[in-house]
Amino acid sequence: MTDVKKVADEADVIVNGYAFTKCKEGYRILNLNRPDRAAVLSQTGDVLETSMDDIELQIVKCYLSRNKDFMEGCDA
Repeated sequence: MTDVKKVADEADVIVNGYAFTKCKEGYRILNLNRPDRAAVLSQTGDVLETSMDDIELQIVKCYLSRNKDFMEGCDA
């Protein structure tokens, strides 16, 4: 089971209940309200893994593109 508090504490940015964490592959995203919904996106925004539906995935991609500047200073 995912430790939501730990993920939230380690996240680089939290936007509208989604925790965004920079990683070696690109970005890990977790829906903190539904921890069974997660995604891994590449640096260019391509989907590497996901358990999100297409609509939710499009929403988090939009959040990521709008908030990438806040994550640029974070180390992977």
